[in-house]
Amino acid sequence: MASPDPPVTSYAPSDVPSGVALLLTIPFAFFLPELIFGFLVWTLVAATHVVSPLLQGWVMYVSLTSFLISLMFLLSYLFGFYKRFESWRVLDSLYHGTTGILYMSAAVLQVHATIVSELDPRIYYINTAASFFAFITTLLYILHAFSIYYH
Repeated sequence: MASPDPPVTSYAPSDVPSGVALLLTIPFAFFLPELIFGFLVWTLVAATHVVSPLLQGWVMYVSLTSFLISLMFLLSYLFGFYKRFESWRVLDSLYHGTTGILYMSAAVLQVHATIVSELDPRIYYINTAASFFAFITTLLYILHAFSIYYH
């Protein structure tokens, strides 16, 4: 007599590692670099004299909001909240893809603010570092979105 199939559940599969192993697995290994470089972007922008409030306000909004939401995603993976939802990977991929696009727009605006601030060398160097880290963070978000989608 064959055993019946297990009941179908609506929970996410348990192929996501737990604990520190989460930070060493490819789709999820992007969380810490995203948080570190995103933190550098918004702290560097906050440390400068704002040349154009509208442009750098958008950079601050995108970088700070992305930092906080990515931190919530990381905590939800660490504490296992993702197991309660079936479409968690789709949500994760959509979030990181959308954030990659928004971060690209913020990085381009930060480069414009850097070009405008060329007269003051101290502000120029801080803005240059913020622009560099914004592009690195953009790349990390896009890589995260594709790795979640294809994994």
